[in-house]
Amino acid sequence: MKIAVAKGDGIGPEIMDAVLSIFKANNVPLEYETVDMGKWVFDKGFSNGMTPEAQLTIENLGILFKGPMETPKGKGVKSVNVTARKTWNTYANKRVFQTLHGVDTVFSKAAIPIDITVVRENIEDTYGGIEHMLTHDVALSRRFITRPGSLQVIRYAFEMAKKKNARRITCGHKANIMKITDGLFLECFYEVAKDYPELKADDVIVDDLCMKLVTRPDTFDVVVLTNLQGDIVSDLCAGLVGGLGFAPSANIGDHICIFEAVHGTAPDIAGKNIANPTALLLSGIAMLRHLGLMENAAQIENALLYTLEQGVRTGDFGNKNQPALNTTQFAEAIIRNFGQQPALNAKELLPNMPVTQTVFKLEKNPMLVSKEMENEKIVGVDMFIESDEQPAVIAKKCQRHAGVKFNLINISNRGTQVWPTGSIYTNLVNQYNVRFESLDGSGLNQQDVLGLYVSLSGDFKICSSELLNMWGEKKAYSLAQGQ
Repeated sequence: MKIAVAKGDGIGPEIMDAVLSIFKANNVPLEYETVDMGKWVFDKGFSNGMTPEAQLTIENLGILFKGPMETPKGKGVKSVNVTARKTWNTYANKRVFQTLHGVDTVFSKAAIPIDITVVRENIEDTYGGIEHMLTHDVALSRRFITRPGSLQVIRYAFEMAKKKNARRITCGHKANIMKITDGLFLECFYEVAKDYPELKADDVIVDDLCMKLVTRPDTFDVVVLTNLQGDIVSDLCAGLVGGLGFAPSANIGDHICIFEAVHGTAPDIAGKNIANPTALLLSGIAMLRHLGLMENAAQIENALLYTLEQGVRTGDFGNKNQPALNTTQFAEAIIRNFGQQPALNAKELLPNMPVTQTVFKLEKNPMLVSKEMENEKIVGVDMFIESDEQPAVIAKKCQRHAGVKFNLINISNRGTQVWPTGSIYTNLVNQYNVRFESLDGSGLNQQDVLGLYVSLSGDFKICSSELLNMWGEKKAYSLAQGQ
């Protein structure tokens, strides 16, 4: 079986070589095709951080094993890590955080075991990176949460929780504030939960979740979150078990999967052969299990756990009174410990059941669309305008443009209503949202909205606009604070 390998930047080549030496010593039945990705590829003029040949190879092989990669700063290019995950729709980022004996934390010292799996949605949310300056003072980032995308990652989380005999699966969210976007994600969570009655499913507001994770992490098992919140919470959980140097990462898609270390490239120690390869090795072990190489995975993980239990360490962790090994020596110590059983969390030696890789030759982009349950109706429009005038002055101008189909409902500034009611103590910026709704509650069409847009543009620069939709009797838009 052949997989694609991208060694990465900084310490990436050193730790990748160490991990592959462990695989070789364990007779892991894989072949490796090295692909060109990372900062040096950006520097050669490839704006997505990978060569066309690398993209084709990865799409043909279906598995990418990659080291940490750097995105050049100040060049207007997107992160190669995010680009890879989104390009190949690896919609679920799975990260497992477990207590490792020999890696001291406040929880290991208190004998509180941690075994948390975070599943982070990997494609949507603010990671679309769709941003605009609406005025010279106001920036906008668009946050996309979709029903099909949410269902994909949530169903994966439930399937994974079922297979690992999880006792609990928790949805972390901020639906108390982002009622439509996080509300949709939470709705999808409970929709999927109905198909898994054997699992205890609950939800926690993300700020409360963070507090509980640092006070009682042993009460959590599987946690599923949206992209940005999942990014933050997964790094928090890494801190609970010793840091990103002990946090594996798997990016799971239907056609392509990426296994990687998510710590930095550590350019200050690059080339010194002193980096800790544990996170990349744990990611590689997860990859072996994904490929059905269960016996190899268990042998290597048991050797790693035994090695850590013996106090063997690189310079970034462990008992400072014990000499630190370099990267190569650490890998050699693991190899010498093949066949040893750790005292804690020993993995069962299941037989290898290698999967047959399927090379997908897609004819067109998959389209994810759920069934529309009720009829859609346009009932108004939000016009985001630039102005440094007072709300009452803006309202008077807007009412002149409402015509016979629209009624000016309210004006808000940074999400807070300032007209028809509001407070003189609300600070304003030079971008308002003026909300028009249908005069008689009947449906509108886009031509009506465009007519209003043209008329209103006589008085204001219109920065952006959003239709106000309803499905059945359900409003599909939020109210302003104080409306």
